[in-house]
Amino acid sequence: MKLYENGVYLLNGKELIEDGAGCVEEILSKTGKSVTKEEAAKNTIAYGIMESHNVSGNMDKLQIKFDKLTSHDITFVGIIQTARASGLEKFPIQYVLTNCHNSLCAVGGTINEDDHMFGLTCAKRYGGMYVPPHQAVIHQFAREMLAGGGKMILGSDSHTRYGALGTMAMGEGGPELVKQLLGQTYDINMPEVVGVYLKGAPLKGVGPQDIALAIIGKVFANGYVKNKVMEFVGPGVSELSVDFRIGVDVMTTETTCLSSIWRTDGAVKEFYEIHGRSGEYQELNPKEIAFYDGMIEIDLSEIRPMIAMPFHPSNTYTIEELNANLMDILDDCEKRAQVSFDGAANIDLKSKVRNGKFFVDQGIIAGCAGGGFENICDAADILKGASIGSNEFSLSVYPASSPIYMELMKNGAAAVLMETGAVLKTAFCGPCFGAGDTPANNAFSIRHSTRNFPNREGSKVQNGQIASVALMDARSIAATAANQGLLTAATDFDIEYTKPQYHFDAKIYENRVFDSKGVADPSVEIQFGPNIKDWPKMSALPKHLLLQVTAEIHDPVTTTDELIPSGETSSYRSNPLGLAEFTLSRKDPSYVGKAKEIQKAQKAIEADSCPCEALPSLKPVMDTIKEHYDDISRKTIGIGSTIFAVKPGDGSAREQAASCQKVLGGWANIANEYATKRYRSNLINWGMLPLLIEEGELPFTNGDYLFLPNIKEEVSAKASELNAYVVKEGELKEFKLRLGELTDDERDIILKGCLINYNRR
Repeated sequence: MKLYENGVYLLNGKELIEDGAGCVEEILSKTGKSVTKEEAAKNTIAYGIMESHNVSGNMDKLQIKFDKLTSHDITFVGIIQTARASGLEKFPIQYVLTNCHNSLCAVGGTINEDDHMFGLTCAKRYGGMYVPPHQAVIHQFAREMLAGGGKMILGSDSHTRYGALGTMAMGEGGPELVKQLLGQTYDINMPEVVGVYLKGAPLKGVGPQDIALAIIGKVFANGYVKNKVMEFVGPGVSELSVDFRIGVDVMTTETTCLSSIWRTDGAVKEFYEIHGRSGEYQELNPKEIAFYDGMIEIDLSEIRPMIAMPFHPSNTYTIEELNANLMDILDDCEKRAQVSFDGAANIDLKSKVRNGKFFVDQGIIAGCAGGGFENICDAADILKGASIGSNEFSLSVYPASSPIYMELMKNGAAAVLMETGAVLKTAFCGPCFGAGDTPANNAFSIRHSTRNFPNREGSKVQNGQIASVALMDARSIAATAANQGLLTAATDFDIEYTKPQYHFDAKIYENRVFDSKGVADPSVEIQFGPNIKDWPKMSALPKHLLLQVTAEIHDPVTTTDELIPSGETSSYRSNPLGLAEFTLSRKDPSYVGKAKEIQKAQKAIEADSCPCEALPSLKPVMDTIKEHYDDISRKTIGIGSTIFAVKPGDGSAREQAASCQKVLGGWANIANEYATKRYRSNLINWGMLPLLIEEGELPFTNGDYLFLPNIKEEVSAKASELNAYVVKEGELKEFKLRLGELTDDERDIILKGCLINYNRR
């Protein structure tokens, strides 16, 4: 795999010429055409799609209107509640509500099913679609029923990626969907486009997760595609089945790219025909001379079965490399665990080694990445006639939709798997975020799913319980299962894959999915459960801000799962204050108490009372500030919390990673950089300042008070650098913060206090 240092021209979809001295002349000699870099950059697939959806009239400053929206049941309640508070009367575009996360209704009593009934009644009232639990995971339903060539889809899940079908899709926090529901736009600078040039064909036994992990391992740490669009081109695309392309595409989220798009061909056309939507196919190719801001060149035949070891999809090795350096790599993972968990729990991976061989405890093939038809059929071919054994190893398989499950039953693959001792389950995202198949303490799980962040599998470090997950392809998971837990690459099995034809049967959806056809029925009463709560009122940005640092995180990257845990907390995602109790619970259990304590001062201000009476420890801090600023009063100052993290926001698009801090009185985050655009957007949409500080020794520490004078004026005046002070020992010690680029609307949202307030104007 090669990463080009400079931009690259692609000629006729087949030849790469790196930008540099003499490249223009070389292009002229080969094509007979002279083109500028700026002109050639307009010839990518991505540019054409974004241009057709941009309403700003300025391709440098995009304002995108999407064709369709999709959400699942740990996000749609908050989104609709936000939109309702802002005056929602009807879904203006197709909005599909799926139920693939809070599907285990035993968790939290009736809470989850109450959320489902809320979704169904909202789909009826506002004119949407509703996919009941266990029918399909969000992204598989979108592939089968929503995607379209040249279309753009926005989803409130980070793995919203349908590029393999010719659809540019993006995963963002809920407030960005609220904007679309209210007729507003998705505002970004024109992103760079990085080409992914595929050539050759994969070896037998190498699957889409292997290709994806190889890419993630190469580009995550260096930020090569961060907030950029990945465009898959080259002859190797046509060497991959559509299911294979989908499996690679969905994992592009883990590179931190903004979106993805692939060139399309007859195989994609056939996919749409199989699903009864042939009119949605559009042939997409870059034009004769296209310029990319970067290029990843991949010879598919060189990729070997991969494994992403704990605790990140970028911690990649070939399975062969892992087995050859077993003890060293396991030792490294154990050390990573000590850093991630601050010594709260011990993980012993070396105990999994028996006679020099690595044995795992659990295999999972599931969800939007692993639950595809081809993945499961290939796994069945490997496992045919085998037994997974009667010891600790277990294997669970979750087809991504009911139509896939039905076809697996019809062609016999389901029976083959069940005969081995594997368990087939309904369409559910649980294993991906810790709500299903949570492993035993110190167990090691291999999964064809999307993420393996710390605690993502559902363990509770605060209770001393820890497990770990490695990502692998379904084929190598099946090979490991056939060897009853002995880690094995699929290429070690010499079998012929049957590759059965897929037949899509829409009857299940026709009989069960509610589709309003875009017709709203205002007479329908929305069904609420006792756990579904409105967002609390939020104050506008005051003239001055006093912030207490209530958490300080120095991990290289902080995931959204660490900011607000997934798993069992999901039942409370329709209850802002209830969910907020879990904020940072697996990273800094003291955070919630500290944030609530300083929030007492802000609540006193909002009640027109003295903040120092509500929080007497604040008095010396306020006295110090008043010595330098004579206009400090409850009318001019806001008081709350902030956290520092080196690089927060990797992973999920969940808005709750930001909103939970907000409802606990958070006014800002301070970071060296933000891991993703979507997390920064979530902060902004919840009225929180996305502050930046230069890398190096911090001028403050956990518990310190920070004073930001005239912050309202600075935001209004579009200041890029802010004066800030540490209030300590009777002194104000100055340091600098940056705010980063903000659109006028984003500044207004922060000034108003949150998107809800902004839309009430």
